[in-house]
Parts: sequence; structure tokens; C-alpha cells
Amino acid sequence: MATAATIVAIGVSEIRRASDEEAALHAAAVAETMATRLRFTALEDRAPLVADAADGATTELLLVNQDGQIITSANLDEFPRDLVVSMLIEESGFVDTVSGRQRFASHPLGPPLEHLSVIAFAVAPENPPETLFLVRAVAALAVLLIGIAAAVSFSYARAAHDEVDYARQRIAKMADPESDPAGQPIPIRAFDEVGVLSAAFNTLVGRFIAAEKSYRADLAEAARVDQERLEFLAGLSHELRTPLNAVLGFSHVLESEVDGPLPPDARESVEIIHTSGEHLRTLIDDILDLSALESGELKLSRRPMDIRRAAEEVMREANAIAKHKKLDLTVTGEEHLLAYADRRRVRQILTNLVANAVKFTQRGFVRVRIEQAGERAVVQVVDSGPGIPAEDRDAIFEAYRQSSDAKLRVGGTGLGLATVKRLVELHGGEIRVESERGKGSTFTFTLPLATDEEIQEAMERASMPSMPPPRPDSMQGTPLEEERQ
Repeated sequence: MATAATIVAIGVSEIRRASDEEAALHAAAVAETMATRLRFTALEDRAPLVADAADGATTELLLVNQDGQIITSANLDEFPRDLVVSMLIEESGFVDTVSGRQRFASHPLGPPLEHLSVIAFAVAPENPPETLFLVRAVAALAVLLIGIAAAVSFSYARAAHDEVDYARQRIAKMADPESDPAGQPIPIRAFDEVGVLSAAFNTLVGRFIAAEKSYRADLAEAARVDQERLEFLAGLSHELRTPLNAVLGFSHVLESEVDGPLPPDARESVEIIHTSGEHLRTLIDDILDLSALESGELKLSRRPMDIRRAAEEVMREANAIAKHKKLDLTVTGEEHLLAYADRRRVRQILTNLVANAVKFTQRGFVRVRIEQAGERAVVQVVDSGPGIPAEDRDAIFEAYRQSSDAKLRVGGTGLGLATVKRLVELHGGEIRVESERGKGSTFTFTLPLATDEEIQEAMERASMPSMPPPRPDSMQGTPLEEERQ
């Protein structure tokens, strides 16, 4: 557009200059011709000659003397004398008349009439016809150029849009879980902005491919190591359990005094053997359980179960451990509250938490409190033990971690609470701990309650289709517990 405007401006200027020159030449030619003719024309014939010449030449003429007095005029109004004198002096130039801006030229008649002069006028239009033609031509050219530019721009934009859209589709395909995560390179058709984008995308794809290969190699190596670990643990379990079961069996026989009573020292030694064997078996079970949880091989057998009954069973077993301590072991809260869980694993959770509480609490109480909160059962294991240091509360659920306080460390692998946390989460529940140094600890975990449909299904499996499906708060739990066992 700027170029077109410049072309128009230059063209109009040249056309006006040419028009002015043409008008000047025309005025000079008419003035010189009329001066020659009037020189040889009688006085009385000069006025008609001037009029006829003006009509024939389509111009305007003045016959004046050297004082600026108009003797004869054709087609013009009167000019002031001073203006006429000025035109005689200048001989050529521009003047504004009633017909508009005109070019004038003066020429003396010559001897013997040198005191007379002819002034001829020629129109010098502001906007010659050629100007309009030029403007139209340039406008048409500009429209054509704009159209070509628009077509080229549209074609380029369309191509760029297609390239960007193609890249977008490739990126979206990379995000599709069912597609190749590394994606495929984009062909580079031109080294423009889109080409730079495509090259950057191809670099990214190359890095993704390299990262994916490294990830797959690491994953395969991790799977191989995990498989070897599982095989090692399985072999270790077999190799350890066989002699361990023999040790436990013989120690039990000795404790039973089948072959006669044992001296006190011998009986104490047998009890130590049996206790140590049971402890070793617990350690092996903890390692195997955590390994199965981490590998995802542990599957739950979930059915409606009475949480209160399981807690009471665990407490009865804990009484045997705490018989030498001044502890009050109680179960409180909701009765016959049915959770939808694996009974064996829930007992394992409760056993770990209660055993830890009994282990660390020398006197006071250990309580299991059971409540219902919406569609979940909330179980709390509360003790009056020494509490857990603040710096250890976030780490107690990590594997192989025990309290940093040496006074609170006891024998074990540090896997019990890690296993508990994973078992609770495997049931879809949550577990947390609240503790204050010297004021005991409270472990709280949740389990989903059994629905009517789940209870009905369990009853049908227990061959009791005639009984209506009771609500969890009214279920006695005995038939279901028998079916589970």
C-alpha cells in the first residue's frame, strides 16, 4: 500500500508538471502567433480577430499596451492594471482567473507597434484526466497485489496451520495410553518457523525414545531383580521354616514334660528356645508379608466380618503376653459392626498394633475402641505407654525403621507397622498416629463397612438364604464367622 501511494504521488506530480508545460507552450504559441497577425491588422479589425482567435484556439486573449491598459479582451473579465503590468514583466507564469488557475504568456507585437502586447491564457488543470487514469490503474494494481498477497498468505497460513495441527495430533497421540509413548518424528518440509518447531519436536521425540528405552531396560532389570528376590525369599522361607518347625515342635514336647518333669533351669532354657523360635517365625512372616505386599502378589479374601469379635480374640492372646505386666486390656465401642475385609489380615493388623502397645507399655492400659463413622468402621488402639518422639512419627510406618530413642528399641525387623499401613491401604482405609511423649499413643485406622448386598451374598454362601439381610448394627456375626473360619 505504501508503494502504491508513492507511485500515485510521483505519477500525479509528473502528470501535473507535464500538463503545466503543455499549457505554457500552448499559451506562448498562441501569444506569438496573435502578435504576428495583429501587427499587420488594421485597428478596426483587431477586436474581431482577437475574438475569433480566442474561439478557434479555445483560449483567452488580451491585447494591452505597455501601461497595462486592456485594449481588447476575449472571454475574460477585467484584470487590474497592476496585474496586467506584472504579467507583461514576467512574460510567463500562472494567474487565477474566473475560469480557474491558468498559464499565461505575453508577446509584444513588435515595430511599429512595440507598445502593444498580446497575453494568451491556457488552462492548467489541477487534476488532469491522466491523473484519474493513473489512480485507477494503480488502485487496480494494488488490489491485484493485495489479492496475490492474501492468496499467498492464506496458502502459507494454511500450510503452517496444517503443520502445527499435524504436530498437535502427534503430541496428542503421544498422550494416548494405548499408543507408542515416544511418538514418531515429524517430516520437516521447510526450514521456517514451523520447520524449527518440527525439528524441536523431533529432538523431543528422540529424547523420549531414548528415555523409554532406558526406562524399559531399567524396568526389565527391576523385574528380574524382584523375581530373584521373590525366589530367594521363597527358598529362604522353606529352608528356615523346616528346621524352625522342628525346633518349635521339640521345644513344645519338652515343655509338655512327656518324658518326665524338667528341672527349673532346663524348663527355663526350653521356654527361651520356644520363645526365640516363635520370634524368628514372626520375623520371617513379616518379611514375606511385606514382600508380597510390595510386589502386589498378596490378594485379599474380603467378606463381612465382626470387628469386635476379632479384636476380642486378639486381646485374649495379648493377655498371655502381658500376664507379667500390670496392664488393663479392654475392648470397647460398637458391637457386631461388620466390616468388608479379609478377616485374617484384619487380625494381623490388630495383632501388630496391640502387640506393639503391650510391648512398650509397662503399666496402665491398652484399649481397642471400635466406632462407626458413616460407611466406615473406625478402630483405635490406645495405650498409656511412653509415647513416640515427634521426630519419629512420620517415619514409623517406613520399612526397617524403629524409634531413634534407644530406650524404645526392642527386637524386631521394623516391618510390623509398615505391613500394617500397607494392609490398611489395601483395604481402602487410612491409618494415622497421635502421640505425646509420656502420655501414650493412639493408632487409628479405618475399614469399609459391609453393605446389605455383601452381607446377603455371604449369607447365601453360608447356606442361609431364608434369613433376611440384617443391617451391620444388628448382625450377630456368628454364622459368618464360622463360615470364614
